[in-house]
Amino acid sequence: MLESIKVTERLHWPELELSKKYLLSPTEKPISVSQFGFHSLSSSILKDVFTTGTSSYNVLLQTKEEKKNPKPSSAYHKKCRKFPKSSPTTHGKEPRKTNTPQPLPAKEWATRHSAIIVRGCFPNKSKLTRTINVTGSTMGLSPRPRSRTKKFYCSGLQKTKLSLLPKTQAKEGENSLKKLCILTAIKPSNVEKEKAKFFKSEFTYNPQFEYANPASPPVLARHNSASDRFLRQAVRIMELALQKYGNYEKFEQATGGSLLTKSRIWYHVKKYMEKEGCMGEIVVHLTDDLLSRASMTVVNGRPTLTINISSAREHWLEGMLRHEIGTHYFRGINNNLQPWCNGNGRIKYSLKPTNPTEEGLASIHSVLFRKDPFLWRAALLYYTVYQASRMSFTDLFRCLGKFVKDPSTRWDYCVRAKRGQTNTSLPGCFGKDQVYLDGILKILRYREKINFSLLTALGKVSYEDVDRLKEIAMMENVRIPYFLQDQCRYMEQLNKIMEVNQITDAELQVLI
Repeated sequence: MLESIKVTERLHWPELELSKKYLLSPTEKPISVSQFGFHSLSSSILKDVFTTGTSSYNVLLQTKEEKKNPKPSSAYHKKCRKFPKSSPTTHGKEPRKTNTPQPLPAKEWATRHSAIIVRGCFPNKSKLTRTINVTGSTMGLSPRPRSRTKKFYCSGLQKTKLSLLPKTQAKEGENSLKKLCILTAIKPSNVEKEKAKFFKSEFTYNPQFEYANPASPPVLARHNSASDRFLRQAVRIMELALQKYGNYEKFEQATGGSLLTKSRIWYHVKKYMEKEGCMGEIVVHLTDDLLSRASMTVVNGRPTLTINISSAREHWLEGMLRHEIGTHYFRGINNNLQPWCNGNGRIKYSLKPTNPTEEGLASIHSVLFRKDPFLWRAALLYYTVYQASRMSFTDLFRCLGKFVKDPSTRWDYCVRAKRGQTNTSLPGCFGKDQVYLDGILKILRYREKINFSLLTALGKVSYEDVDRLKEIAMMENVRIPYFLQDQCRYMEQLNKIMEVNQITDAELQVLI
């Protein structure tokens, strides 16, 4: 039904490797991977562009499965790069459906997909303008030409191996893999087994989590801390929602609407991608094996959006797409255009950490345009992490009962906060989830001074770095999401978020 979206039921590797899927045309001549120039792409760029520290659960599953499914030998790659030539008689006619896949020519492939991950990785010798050239949205702009290619599958094209990269790029790729190591290490391998024990004990058993490759104690210690800086605000936000709706379940039903079927999820994703002009750029997976609502990552060199079907509600889904595509994806591809697109560049220009700006901005976009834009999820995550740092698993579970009644939902929040621990009867937490509310409040504090279009155009940067980076930024071909193109309406929505959550400027000025 959808030409550019590939959907699978669960986040598991199929027998045919996902790296073997490409958009192809049956009428063009074959090329090799080396002709296109993937050897010049930094592995760290591909892996760092969309993966954020808190959208981790999907990354963990993918990383673990990659270890189980080693890639074919180099001899196999060379063999598979040879393709049969297409028949010249097919030119100018409607391509006949066939089971024989054909590759896309280098020139056309580069033209269609350079905006995704390639354009920012090659030196641009032409003189760049200082004005923002927005592409990718149909809102008040000239529409991008629509691709008419059909989707075919080819087993010959493979992702460039790290060993084939230059030494400097290979080193960057290894550093990127080390960054993902903590996310892999803190994923318990016996979650379902411990969940069964916990529920059987009537919530009195503290889970004993096991890990396939546990993180070292010093690494866990660095993440085992929580702040109470915005605890009062987090509690107030949740209490306001409960005062209006009675309990979280009623709030979820009233503001989120009904759960969507898979076909409706596909429809809304396609509609949103058309609005943003990014059809065909992102692979989409549906799963119910995800602690977060969705995550944007890179799998085998391709931007991949994974959606949790158990939390995909009719009024919340577009907010999730603004979070993952309109924020993480667009800031990621814009980042590739900039001189700070890799680790060395970030050091050279003394960039501040991407978070809390990245997740704070994405979380704001999740509730943008809602009738009641309560910051419930960000507040609950902040509160849960703080309490986990002081409580056992069972105590934390009972503590969350005042805000969330459903046992399965409470279990998920507790597991998120206790990731990395073995004996959950002891106090301890994984503190990353506090970054959402932290980022939201800091952005709202300086909302009048922030140029939000520029913050998106500059890529993965902090709002604190925008003013000093704008003079050296590459502004040609940046992508701005549709909802940022009306700045007046956008600012009205930020003020509404503050009003609904009873956050005042005076309060923020004292806190931040």
